[in-house]
This record gives sequence, structure tokens and C-alpha cells, in this order.
Amino acid sequence: MPSPAPYYITTPIYYVNDRPHIGHCYTTTVADAAARAMRLIRGESRSTFLLTGTDEHADKVVTSAAAHNSTPQAWADKHADAFRAAFTSLNCGFDDFIRTTEPRHKDKVPGYISALLKTGDIYKGVYTGWYDAGQEEYLTETAAREANFKSPINGKPLVQRTEDCYFFKLGAYQERLLAHINANPHFIQPDARRQEVLGRLRQTLNDIPVSRPVTDDPATQWGVRMPGDPANRVYVWIDALFNYYTTVDTPERKHFWPAAVHLIGKDILWFHAVIWPALLMALNFPLPKMIFGHGWWVSEGQKMSKSLGNFIDLERMHAYADAFSLDGLRWYLLTQGPLSGQDADFSHAKFIEVYNADLANGIGNCASRVSNMIVKYFDGVVPTPGNAAALPDYDFKAICAKASVEYVAALDRFDIACAFNQASEIIRKVDGYINVTAPFKLAKTVEANPTAKQELAAILYTCAEAVRVASVLMAPAMPQKMAALWSTWNCTPGADTKLADLAAFGGPCALKPGSTVAKGDALFMRADPAAPIPGTIPAPSAPTV
Repeated sequence: MPSPAPYYITTPIYYVNDRPHIGHCYTTTVADAAARAMRLIRGESRSTFLLTGTDEHADKVVTSAAAHNSTPQAWADKHADAFRAAFTSLNCGFDDFIRTTEPRHKDKVPGYISALLKTGDIYKGVYTGWYDAGQEEYLTETAAREANFKSPINGKPLVQRTEDCYFFKLGAYQERLLAHINANPHFIQPDARRQEVLGRLRQTLNDIPVSRPVTDDPATQWGVRMPGDPANRVYVWIDALFNYYTTVDTPERKHFWPAAVHLIGKDILWFHAVIWPALLMALNFPLPKMIFGHGWWVSEGQKMSKSLGNFIDLERMHAYADAFSLDGLRWYLLTQGPLSGQDADFSHAKFIEVYNADLANGIGNCASRVSNMIVKYFDGVVPTPGNAAALPDYDFKAICAKASVEYVAALDRFDIACAFNQASEIIRKVDGYINVTAPFKLAKTVEANPTAKQELAAILYTCAEAVRVASVLMAPAMPQKMAALWSTWNCTPGADTKLADLAAFGGPCALKPGSTVAKGDALFMRADPAAPIPGTIPAPSAPTV
């Protein structure tokens, strides 16, 4: 049987001029969950590849390093290590971590630029434009005027610059880009991002600068030099975009290209959905299959601000993980995050609501109820299934099959929340089934009714097997907690087993009658809605009179 097509997913490469925060960690957690899910679906790991990393050739790296009496490389090293540690602390796995200062990247970029110089897609000229120093990009005259000649990101004044530089013929690829986007509706997602790009592509595209002159300013000397012209440096955004290709431009990894998903924040959509595909077209390289630009997080209904005290930094996320478990935090990020195109609110009250509903009262309570009854009524031995009374709303073989199909379909369109909510729906069905069949009442009739024991066995096996299937679907979001459940239920999946088998109710990976189930520790403890926000100092109590 042929191997599945490779699945290559990337995060942006993150600037090393600041510490990791919820934006960086969210994107990487989503990519991690998607990669875990694809490995689960495929039943093997070798055809899935997740890339993250750091963008290190920015001017601000030089200025920040100087402000801290550091060299640019030492500053980049420090922050790259911080990003690695942050992602690891959130249990985000990655197959590679690319740094743009590494020879394996920076030594390849001139080769691609040389190819574009040879075809005339890159040429030398003079540029005058409005430069956003904070974002290290030029804005068009129209965009600068619409922004009142201030940065749309940080509000600082734009700087008008005139300089010799190399240009990329972006305008030459406008019609081809439009044709590709229209022919491939899923190329840019969600749809709001697609419409945004289409709107801008209906205006004339200008050629864009891809280099900056090297001067006595140390900031201009940091980066990749233009091939054949060391007096110019490759513009940081062009250098950075090539990371997705340089990492897999090896004999062992070449088969991973084109990427299945470039996962990015909406603020860098233009570079990834227009400039990057145009560069690839110019090089005759295949285009990625999807550019997904998610929204931003706000906090307690407001834009995040350190002065307001609502900034979700790494310490705050770790505090939530300590209070509600790491998987509890991951679940909230993955099911409530801004993938739909709208921004999402990291609200403490909503976090508690979702945590209690989906986890403490959901999979946690359901698994506990089922295991406790198996321990109490069958001495912890998984009973023989038998035949439970047929209930039209609780055909779990059909319920689990439907959930599995919709899970895969949701992941194909990168609807992460919808995928994991399929598992939650199974749990809700199990809770409903328990309420309807009332096994705890049936158990009291066993001595008087010889068939009650068999019926009880069938009910509890049905519940346990459905919970097992739900746990499989939840595992990419909550790998630690689901592994703990599998350990206490003795049903840890075998390596390289496909989802089709794992999620089949009563299938080849079903719970084995005669195996043992332990109560185990509670997966998720119910949270008190009145508890203070983790990582903050509670307000002092009013003095007693």
C-alpha cells in the first residue's frame, strides 16, 4: 500500500527581539496539535513534519543587542533558546527548529536570489517610499496615507527613504496569483483572509524592494549579502520567507515540499499569501497548499497591554497550567482560539466555564463515573460486552464512526476546534446514555434478576469503549491526560496504529474484556469560578469589624 502524501506544517519564524508570549505559543500549540492529529490519522510519523524557529536578521536585533551590551549573535542565541524552552514547556513537539543565522539557511538564500537575478525577476533600481522601522517593511503611498503616515502596528511615524536597492517583479505575477487563488478556494484561509487578499490584489501591484544598502550603521551589516554585490543586504523579510524551503531543501527532506499548511498570524498575511507565492512562482517551485492566517488574542475583552495588567505572557500561561493542568490550558487555546478569522478573548471566567464543562464535568467526570462503576460492580475487570437494549439515540458504533469522519474532515479544512469538539460530543452522548440506562440503579437488581448482570455489563462496556474512542480523538490536544487515562485503563494504543482502527467502536483496538481498569486519579478537578486569576496577587480581604 502506498505511503500517505507528506504533511508539512510550519509556524512563522519568530522575531528574537522579545520574549515568547501567548501569540507565539498559541500558533505553535495549534501546529503541534495538527501534526499530532495527522500522525494519528496516518498511523505513522515519518510522513509528517512540523517546523518552527526564529527570524534573526532584523535591524531591531542589532539595536536591542547593543542596548543590552550584547552582540547580535549572542542576543539571537539567548532568545532562540527562550523560544525553544517556551514551546517545550507547553509540550509542543517540532521536527526541526530553524534559525535564519544558521549556515544551512543563510548559505542557501543567495542561491535562490541568484536564480531570480538570472531570470530578471530581481533587478537593481532606486526606491523611495515610506518605511515602517518597527515592522521593517515599506508601505505603499496609498497605505501610508490611509494610516496617516504612521505605523498601522505601533503608531510611530513612518520614515520616507530613498535608497539604491534590488527589486522583485511582484507585479508580473499579479494575474497568475489571482488565477491561483480563485481556482483554489482553500489556498488562503479562513475566508475573511482570502477576501482581504483578493481585495488588495484588485489594485495594481508594484515591484517591491528586496535589499537594503550596507552602510557604517551596524544594523545594515547584519544579514545575508546580495550575491555578487556585498554592498547590499537581502531584505530581512525575503531572507526569512525562504526558511520554509531551505529547511527541507535536502535530499532527505525534499519530498516534504510543498508545505501542506503555513500557519501564521493575520498581521503577516500579505508576505505569506502574496509575496511568498510570487517568489515561488518565479522560481518554478510548487506553491504551499494552504496559507492560514489566524486572528489575535485579546484579554478580558481588551487589547493586551502590560500597563493594564492583562498581558498573557509565558509566566501567566504557566500559572494557568499549574492551576488547571497543561492539557487544560492547551484545550482552551485549541478550542477557543482565533482560528475562525475573528479575534478571541482569553477571559478567566470563560476559561473556567470551558474547563469545567468540557474537562472537569466532561471527559474527567465521565471517565471517573465509568471506571468507578466497573471497579464497584465488576471488581475492576472489563466486562464482556453482551447486548444492551437498543436505543436509537445511542448507537455508539454509528456515533463514533460519524465523529471520526467529521474529525478528519475538520482537520482537512484546518478547523481544529470542530475536530476536538467531535470528541466532546461523544462524551456528552455517554453522559446521556448513563442517565437513560441508570446502571447504578440496575446494579441493585442483580440478585433478583439473573439477566440484570449481563445487561449491566453491556451498558458499562459500551460506556467505557465510547470514552476510549473519545480519548483517542482528544489525544492530540491533551496528550498527557489521555495517556494517563489509557494507563489506568490498560488501553494504551500501539505505535503506528491508524485512527480508522483506533476510533472504531468495538474495532481492532477496542477494550479487551478481562483486562483491568483502575480508578486512578481524577483527570481534571472541578474549578471554583470565584478562584483568583492564576499568576495574579489576590485582592486583600476586607478587615473584620
